[in-house]
Amino acid sequence: MEIDDIDLALLAQLQRDSSLSNQALAARVHISPPTCLRRVKRLQDAGLIARQVAILDPQVLATVLGHGLTAIVEITLDRQDAQALEAFEQRVALEAAVQQCYRVSPGPDFCLVVHARDMPDYQALTQRLFTTDANVRNVKSYFSIQRSKFGAELPLPTHTRGESL
Repeated sequence: MEIDDIDLALLAQLQRDSSLSNQALAARVHISPPTCLRRVKRLQDAGLIARQVAILDPQVLATVLGHGLTAIVEITLDRQDAQALEAFEQRVALEAAVQQCYRVSPGPDFCLVVHARDMPDYQALTQRLFTTDANVRNVKSYFSIQRSKFGAELPLPTHTRGESL
């Protein structure tokens, strides 16, 4: 698939605010609304836009539900064969509290970003995911005391150079 500067502009705008109407998005990238709609559909069909989500503000949500805990968790497994790594990934993918899972190297095998309601909730999660799994050798948790930056935008070039992506 080839993408051009308009596609890049659409992707950049959608990463910042996917709730924009088609009219507003078209105006921001200086194209007609029908062209905008067609291009966004093509980007979705190609899989470049995986999904559109609402990003909640944890500080505002905390006034309603409480602050909760955010932890960055390093996991080291005893066995690192493909089957063991995939089994662990499948296991954590089923947990809503696990927001992100990265297979990393060197160092631990995985880094997780986890959000729990409170410490007992986090403890229950660790029991389910790490303690009962005989293949988990080491767990190291870091608890966030302040989120300084959060983003989901991928850096995009501002211009294509005639290359296919």
